[in-house]
Amino acid sequence: MSRASSLKVMQHPYNNLAELDGGRARMREIGKSPGAALIWIVRARGFYAHAELLRNRPGGLALIVILPKVNDFEAQSQLIPLLSRCRPVGYLPNHQDLDASDLARVLRRPPSDLAAEVTDYIRWRGVTRDQNTLRLVRQIIDLSNSVRTVDALARSMFMSRRALGRKLTAEGLPVPSHWLQAARLLRLTLRLQNSDASLFSLACAAGYPDGFSVSNQMKRLVGTRPSIVREHLGWEWVLEAWLRSEAESGGLAPPVARALADNPRAQPRCGPTDSRTRSVSARRTALRGGKGA
Repeated sequence: MSRASSLKVMQHPYNNLAELDGGRARMREIGKSPGAALIWIVRARGFYAHAELLRNRPGGLALIVILPKVNDFEAQSQLIPLLSRCRPVGYLPNHQDLDASDLARVLRRPPSDLAAEVTDYIRWRGVTRDQNTLRLVRQIIDLSNSVRTVDALARSMFMSRRALGRKLTAEGLPVPSHWLQAARLLRLTLRLQNSDASLFSLACAAGYPDGFSVSNQMKRLVGTRPSIVREHLGWEWVLEAWLRSEAESGGLAPPVARALADNPRAQPRCGPTDSRTRSVSARRTALRGGKGA
């Protein structure tokens, strides 16, 4: 079985599947389309090559795994750990006729633990691998379901607003207000994709004054509107769009921003210039919106 026959692509409006031709270069092109997903029909032949290719796919490109038949793999104990490293958004059991509507339902399904998934995503993208920083980010994402301001966020984390801001900017990351806003938008994204309610109703239920306000905030932070987010499924492409927006505006330290731009999974380059570049980024974020710190 060839590589192309095991890897497929699904894009908006999610009516059909196409073969993945062109390998990594093609994946980069597909990754530019919001809400695109790769479908991996797992087979024994070519498994390790596929796993390596998909583990290093471009950011924002979701993966859905179609599991093999039970007897297709001799080393069953290795299967799930290797699949997990590829970070699929969901699994489906083995079956012959793939239905795009079934796959679309998997793509729009909210994660059982959004904070854990987002933290895992930014680690995978090389934004940071510092465990203390990852714990902070996970707390912010988790608390975004109940808090709406940075002051309330800092109190809930038992630290001052300034201390929280310093911890994040010292790692070359966006200020706390941007993390909180992005997390709230991710939660709203999942509500939009899984409800027929109006934007106004969903926005008000999420603590926004109206749909107009949330639309403007989404455009500013992510570069798109709620109507696009509702139709183009998944949350990873929204998070990736926010990270790239932060990189372009100086919210990420230059080494991290370069890693995002140059390599789908590059880690930030560490070296003697890191402290200086992170300080520059911190000053930029302070000048751009010191209140967010």
